[in-house]
Amino acid sequence: MNKNIILPLVSKIIKPLGFIKLVDISPRIIYDGNLNCDYAVAEAARVSYSSGTKKVNNDESLINYLYSNEHTTPFEMITFKFHIKAPIFVVRQWQRHRMSTYNEISGRYSIIEETFWYPEQLRKQSIINNQGSCGFIDKQKSDQLINHWKKHLQNSYKLYNHSINSGVSRELARTILPLNTYTEFYWKIDLHNLLRFIKLRNDNHAQEEIRAYASALNEIIKIYCPISVKAFENYSKNSIKLSAEEIEIIRGSKKEISSKSGNADFKKKLELLLINLKK
Repeated sequence: MNKNIILPLVSKIIKPLGFIKLVDISPRIIYDGNLNCDYAVAEAARVSYSSGTKKVNNDESLINYLYSNEHTTPFEMITFKFHIKAPIFVVRQWQRHRMSTYNEISGRYSIIEETFWYPEQLRKQSIINNQGSCGFIDKQKSDQLINHWKKHLQNSYKLYNHSINSGVSRELARTILPLNTYTEFYWKIDLHNLLRFIKLRNDNHAQEEIRAYASALNEIIKIYCPISVKAFENYSKNSIKLSAEEIEIIRGSKKEISSKSGNADFKKKLELLLINLKK
């Protein structure tokens, strides 16, 4: 007999950044407490079956087959809705992912709270990756600069507040505030696109701050879709993908990648391969 089980919703505090709260998940009713919402993936794949899956092992094999062969539509049958608090610079990267729905707090209607993010220690600019960082600057210099940041943040909010009290519209006054001001938004996304978000944003190339959110999302959805997340981690997140150029180098028909960053990435892949071969 099928049992209707309502799963509890969880949240994650992203220290020292913000939070992720799972507001809703669809489908909420599951048929097997061991499978959780993975049943919906298998049910969609076996559209001719009215009751979905029959055995856990069968469903796990099917989900692995679907993910390894990039049959993505069944994974779109599960949707998540989150309430997220994050600095604006993180959210602007987040919103590059367009296969989802956003509704963010509006600085035109609401007074923005005096909440700002700043790092514990400042990172150095990467020499290899122009859009990334690498290592830390001197601790003493970092502390001095962070103190200047804090004063700047306090002054920017004072000016924001003073402007509003002087009759300036909220939509103009908000432009004074920096990118590390906190914002909040609701985010709805299906499992397939959520896994893609995690793959891209929990990668070494992504900024450290958004990686913390992507990692937390991975842990949250693992509770509800353990088989799908395991397949994702096996066939996508923790796998190694080689380009045609990299395969040519392994064959010996080419000496190196044409770009510095490409060479660095390829070396990391080789190191990971060697580590796994020695296990």
